[in-house]
Amino acid sequence: MIAAGKKIRVLVVDDSLLARSMITKGLSAHPRIEIVGFAINTMDARRKISALNPDVVTMDVEMPGQNGIEFLKEYLPTHPIPTILVSSLNLKVFDALAAGAVDFVRKPTSDDTQAAFITALAQKVLVASMSRVRVSPSSAAASAAGAAVAATTPSGPAGLLGASPALNSVVIGLGASTGGTEATLEVMKRLPADIPPMVIVQHMPKGFTEMYANRLNNLCQMEVREAKNGDELRRGLALVAPADLQARLVRIGDKYTVSCTPGEKVSGHRPSVDALFQSMSEVVRCKMVGIIMTGMGQDGAAGLLAMRRKGAYTIGQDQESCVVYGMPKVAYDIGAVCTQAPCEGVAGVLLRHLKSL
Repeated sequence: MIAAGKKIRVLVVDDSLLARSMITKGLSAHPRIEIVGFAINTMDARRKISALNPDVVTMDVEMPGQNGIEFLKEYLPTHPIPTILVSSLNLKVFDALAAGAVDFVRKPTSDDTQAAFITALAQKVLVASMSRVRVSPSSAAASAAGAAVAATTPSGPAGLLGASPALNSVVIGLGASTGGTEATLEVMKRLPADIPPMVIVQHMPKGFTEMYANRLNNLCQMEVREAKNGDELRRGLALVAPADLQARLVRIGDKYTVSCTPGEKVSGHRPSVDALFQSMSEVVRCKMVGIIMTGMGQDGAAGLLAMRRKGAYTIGQDQESCVVYGMPKVAYDIGAVCTQAPCEGVAGVLLRHLKSL
């Protein structure tokens, strides 16, 4: 944790002179950030991190020699320094998040997006300086572990929840931000294929939510895909809210669909966890569950409280397992959380609740 009033010391790692200059100049203009140096590749980064002891590292994914992902897998287990990936639109960004990177930001595609890019990166640096690095197993290991856990989950034959009519009338909402891509995977990979319908809001840049949904779909037992406006919720389907749109539930008779539309930011975000949870509190007439995971700020807390007041069962990730204990802390402090659990235990808490219905 950085002391109040002290600048956040940042090391920039990128093989592109143009990118290094843009990031260095842009971040240096922020009153709370100090650029202590740069590295042109991971070998250079290893030396510079040891010599300069930065608080946060920004790192490109694709670089000559050892790439950023392999570096993180090798380096973070023994040197847990908060690292932000700076990458073009590339699936490998999720591999790097799995290796322990705190967050990522997409490189600008033209000059007119540079200001927005620097603003986003600076905000992520501030969050990273307050975060806890959690090193996860590789994607392949995570997939195998998820399958093993699901197969032994005491929820019915082959890990299924079964045909209980009560479970056909349950809706689950899950919200996360910084650190949430891997935290949500930790939950989802432990759930069976016939889970009640889920809607997931993960704060993420435009262009990444479809790839993230595909990743979850490949690693988990249920069907997972990016939501489209008008999608009907059904058992065994998890929908990921698309970036830059607000996702809310709509009730049509005894069925529920998801609305994905442009709109103002809610609690500073689009999509917003609060927007989803608040809509659930207003329209859901069956049983519902709300889950709030790691993330900076307070998005989702007020909506989760509204859900609990309408009878929802609510789960919050605990402090020890959060990359950033922000959203779950605010939710817990205002009385929105029925039960707290470590990241790896959230699925078990959820399944025990579902079995009790």
